[in-house]
Parts: sequence; structure tokens; C-alpha cells
Amino acid sequence: MSDPAILAAQSNDPSFPDLWEEIQWRGLVHVSTDADEIKALLAGEPITYYCGFDPTAASLHLGHLVQLLLMRRLQLAGHRPLGLVGGSTGLIGDPRPTAERTLNTREVVEDWVRSLQVQVSRYLSFEGDNAARLVNNLDWTAPLSAIDFLREIGQHYRIGTMLKKDAVAARLNSEAGISYTEFSYQILQGLDFLELYRQHGCVLQSGGSDQWGNLTSGTDLIHRVEHVSVHAIGTPLITNSDGTKFGKSEGNAIWLNPEMTSPYAFYQFWLNTDDVDVVERLKIFTFFSREEISRLERLVEAQPFKREAQRALAFEVTSLVHGADATRKAVAAAEALFGQGDLAELDAATLESALRELPNTTTAPNAGIAQLLVDTGLTASLGEARRAIAQGGVSVNNVKVVDEAATIRDAVLPSGVAVLRRGKKTLAGVFVE
Repeated sequence: MSDPAILAAQSNDPSFPDLWEEIQWRGLVHVSTDADEIKALLAGEPITYYCGFDPTAASLHLGHLVQLLLMRRLQLAGHRPLGLVGGSTGLIGDPRPTAERTLNTREVVEDWVRSLQVQVSRYLSFEGDNAARLVNNLDWTAPLSAIDFLREIGQHYRIGTMLKKDAVAARLNSEAGISYTEFSYQILQGLDFLELYRQHGCVLQSGGSDQWGNLTSGTDLIHRVEHVSVHAIGTPLITNSDGTKFGKSEGNAIWLNPEMTSPYAFYQFWLNTDDVDVVERLKIFTFFSREEISRLERLVEAQPFKREAQRALAFEVTSLVHGADATRKAVAAAEALFGQGDLAELDAATLESALRELPNTTTAPNAGIAQLLVDTGLTASLGEARRAIAQGGVSVNNVKVVDEAATIRDAVLPSGVAVLRRGKKTLAGVFVE
């Protein structure tokens, strides 16, 4: 079901003469086919466009959010989106740079297809003249026999061209090599674009720039088979300022499913954005106007210590993904953890998820606070823990501990948790059994 908060967002900024200029200014175009033709398409009558999402996990992540918000921007401008969740390509998996993917069972992939369809649906409107549609590439690949696939699609591909694709070339030069299964992935994605062109008149595909070889597989196939030009946009990869990519394969994915990355952790991720990255992320991940982003940029330059741009970014993106209510709870938890609110008044689930992000331990009710300082890593020894308490540098749930022999029993919150602090900013969570 579509999310009203997302659908209410507006991207048609009057300071831009056309949509193409806006998405370029926002840094959403890393690479594309003919820019002039895409600009004309986006400025003309509504077109049909698509983005594909493979069910290789139970949730979409930060990189997919770039695509979802780009899809929303194009729909707000009047164009018709197709959200493809790959029931067939998810059974194969696109080639990773280093090694073969583990093939998941059909049952697992089917479950993940349904999960991702729900997530994609939240960002699109399924009403009006440019209503979105969800499609599954298993619908047109499952009926194909191997012979039909090779005769009707395979004949249009040249091995030399396929070998030059970045992902394939990287794997060929690795110790792992590449299987025929993953080598064939680009043909399947090309078939997707062809089918969507034939069934829906789709003329534009978007995806991450690391998928450029797969995106152009479709544009090339349509040109060969249908003798028409269609287009593709490759968006930038989201990285840390040091160039580190966020993603499942890197082990640092920021998931959109709240059970996999809590709203609190999601909010903190955006709040901790480096000053050098925050303006770029405001452009990509929010629907703020150019004027508002420029205002926040000036604040970053003049008063970086206030982190107003980061707070605006964190609240806006977390609200888009998890809703304003969950975001307010995450903000309240962050404030209360650092002594600016009442921990006892926090939503119990939000507080627990926040404490799971900290060093933490599970203990019995009679555990000594000094020992818990050691167990959570806030001190290196019991002697150091007792000295910290004696010096007034330890608190539990924002109340100073004065007795070196105190236990956690009388300090625990009704929800069975406690916030252990040493100094002003060093925190840990305690879960009492």
C-alpha cells in the first residue's frame, strides 16, 4: 500500500526549467544514454519507465532507496512507473565482482518477492492517469523453454560484447571465475526491458551505475529487435566520504525493513552524516527545494557544530521510510539517552532498539553496577569501575550512582532495561532478565 507521507512529497521545484535539469542538479545522473533525448522525453508527453529490484534479501536497502525516490520524482512529474521485482532474475543473481552468489530456493525467493513488492509499493501511487504498476519478470521467463530463449533472445547477443561488461570482466580476472548462470544474467535483464517495451511501451530504465552493463543490455537488445532507441539512467552509488560503499555484500547495509535496521539506527545513520556529504544527500534523498537545501548548505559552512542540516536530513528520510511517528520516537530516544528527556516515558520498543545499537549486556537483577561497567566495556577492570563511581562519573538511567556496591535491581526501568553511562557521552545498554 502506498504511503501518504511519501506520496504527498513534491519534487517539482519551480526554480528548475525542466525535470532533467532538476535530477542532474540533485546528482541523480552518474551516467546515461543520450542526454538530449532523455531531456526531451521527460519534458514531453508522459512516458513509461521502470526500475528493477532483485529479491536477493528480505528487504531493500539504502542503494535501492535512491531508485525508489527517483521513481517517485518522475511520477510526480506525470510519468508512469513500472516497479519490477525479479522473480526470475532473483533466482539467478547478478554477478558480484568477487565470487558466485549462493542460489536461494524458489520458496525463499517467492517470499522475498512479496516482501519487496510491499516495500516498492509504498513509494508509488497506484491511482490516476499515471498510476504505477508492479510487474514480475517470472511471468514472461517461466513460459520460455531453453530452446526458445536461445533462439529468440540469445541470437541477438555477441559474446565479445558480453565479456566486456565490467562485472563479467572483473569475475573473469578473478580466481573464482564466472558460471554460465551468472554470465547469462545480462541477457535476462535485457529481456525484461524488451518485454516491458512491448507490453507497456516502456522507454526508460533506471538503476545503479554499477549495473550499467545490465541496463545497456536492454537498450541494445531493443535496438536490435525493434529498431528503436530507448534509454537508461545510471544513478551514483552511495558511499562514505572515504569511498566505502554501503550494501549487503559489504556487510554494512542500511535496510529499509525496520526489523532489520531499526528506525532509531536508521535515524542515527543519517544524523551521523559527515559535513562533506550532507548537502549531496539532501539533494538525493529529500524533496526539499533548491532554496531550502541552499539554506542548509550555508548553515553547514557557517555553523557546522549545530548540525542542523544533518538533523533535517535524518528527520526527513526517516519519516519517508518509517513514518513521522517512528521518527519522533527515535529523536526522543536519542535525546533521553543523553540526558535531555525522561527515559521512563519512552516507547519501550524504541528504547530497546536504541540500546541494541550500543555496547550491551544481559544480566541478572542482582548484578553489581561496577561489574556491569566491565561487562559492557565502559571500564577495563573492577578497580577502574569503582574509581569511576567514587568520582561521580557513572549514572544509570541518568541518575548518578553514589554507592560502589550498588546493584542494577533498583535502577532498572519497568521495561527491564537500563542505560549505563560513564562520563557524558559513553553509554551502554543493560538488559535485565
